[in-house]
Amino acid sequence: MTPAVGKKATGLIAATFTPLTPEGEINLAEIGPYVDYLLEQQGVKSIFVNGTTGEGMSLTVEERKMLAAEWCSKAKNKLENVIVHVGCMSLKDSQELAQHAGEIGADGIAVISPSFFKPATVGALKMFLQEVAAVVPAVPFYYYHIPAMTGVHLRSRDVLEGIDAEIPSFRGLKFSGSDLMDFGQCVSYSPSHWSLLYGMDEQLLGALAMGANGAVGRLVSFFSFLTFGVMLSPFLHQQLSQRAFTKQPVLNPKEQTTVVLNFSG
Repeated sequence: MTPAVGKKATGLIAATFTPLTPEGEINLAEIGPYVDYLLEQQGVKSIFVNGTTGEGMSLTVEERKMLAAEWCSKAKNKLENVIVHVGCMSLKDSQELAQHAGEIGADGIAVISPSFFKPATVGALKMFLQEVAAVVPAVPFYYYHIPAMTGVHLRSRDVLEGIDAEIPSFRGLKFSGSDLMDFGQCVSYSPSHWSLLYGMDEQLLGALAMGANGAVGRLVSFFSFLTFGVMLSPFLHQQLSQRAFTKQPVLNPKEQTTVVLNFSG
């Protein structure tokens, strides 16, 4: 088995929106300009695609494949990390998307818990994750925890226990939950080569204080340089200053607006 390799995901990671036509078809022509906008105007070098913000769970497997391929193609030699969310209700669909992500050169894959027939135990959830990861053992694997959407409230810290022995390609966690105690315990448990990425814009400052080394958010597409960048830099460089604390209140009303408009992160 070839071990997973790849650059550790840190800093600002945009949870990308999926461009659609007025008729509701995916609009691949917008992805190239979107990549350039993130890089040139927002200073963002990593993206998380087909996730909740990208409405991945509302798209067909083929639509998700087309989107993932276009994001990887347009990001090549421009962005540092393209993480593709491949989670589905169906294990076979998740495996198919994972295999495809490996073929198109994704820098990592992420998987959420199934949410219709929910895993009742940590062991059942880890079995699902393991079977998806095993399809592409050389691709870095991330568990995507978002209990408000999945209804699965198993503690992430329990999921992480011994997971590297079961999933050798495991490289981190996208934590989009409000339980900062659970997140902090994940940080304390994690080895240095894992990425602990936080996904709730409205609680980012607290997660950074807990030890998050990256932010994955919908608002990164709009406020990354002047707001998120100011917040992250002091923590990532151990130079905490009062200026970081001035930026969380800027994000909170914007977050409320996106939730009202049904842009969940």
